[in-house]
Amino acid sequence: MKNDQIFQREEKKYIITPQQKADLLLRAGTQMQLDQYGRSTIASLYFDTMDHRMIRQSMEKPLYKEKLRLRSYGVAAAQSRVYLELKKKYKGIVYKRREKMTLMQARRYIQTGILPFDTQIMREIDWVIRAYGDIKPVIYISYEREAYFAASDDALRMTFDHNLLYRTQDLTLTHGAYGIPILPGGQIVLEIKALGAMPLWLADALDNAKIYPSSFSKYGTAYCMDLTKEALYA
Repeated sequence: MKNDQIFQREEKKYIITPQQKADLLLRAGTQMQLDQYGRSTIASLYFDTMDHRMIRQSMEKPLYKEKLRLRSYGVAAAQSRVYLELKKKYKGIVYKRREKMTLMQARRYIQTGILPFDTQIMREIDWVIRAYGDIKPVIYISYEREAYFAASDDALRMTFDHNLLYRTQDLTLTHGAYGIPILPGGQIVLEIKALGAMPLWLADALDNAKIYPSSFSKYGTAYCMDLTKEALYA
C-alpha cells in the first residue's frame, strides 16, 4: 500500500562499494530508471527519550519496533515542507505513516504539543510521543540519495545512499549537512523496497555483483558510534 502519506513494503539493506553499485546498475540495464528527483540530500532529526529507549529497544531486534523522525529534502527554512514520520517494522514489513507540514508548524507542535491539524495519522504520531513521555530530537542524520524505480513496476525501488553523516549537536534542519561520517571508505547503503517478492532478474544481478543483505540501521550505527566516542573521552 502506498500514497504520499502511507507506505507498506518490505525493505532489504546492503552495504556496498562504488564498484558494486556500478556493476549492479550495469546489470540492471533498462530495468531500472532514475526517478524524477535524481540525486538529492535527505536530512532527518530522530526523536527519542533522554535514555534513548526507542533505539535501544530497536537494536534488540524485537518483532515490532518503531522510530520517529522529522525529515527534509535539502536544507530547510521556516516555510519549507517537511515530513513528520512514524516508521514501524513488524515481522520484516515496514509501515511508514507521515504528515506533511512546514518546519515552523513542526517546531510549534514539538514545543507546545498542540496538533497542527487533526488527522488520523497525526493522532497516531501524537499518541506515540505522549506514550514515551520525554521524547525530543537526539540526533541529526543526512545523506545523498540516488533513487531508481523499476520500469515494469514503480512499487519496486532501489536507492543508493552516499556520504552518511551524523551529529548530536546543532539539532536543526536549517544549518545544512555536516557531521561525522557513519561509513568508511566511500561505502554506500543500498536499499531495495518492494511490495512483494524480488524479481528474478534483480536477485541474479545482486548475486553476480556479490551483493549480500546486511542488517544496518543509520540511527543505530550512529548511536553506537557516539557511545564509543563518549567512552573514549570519558
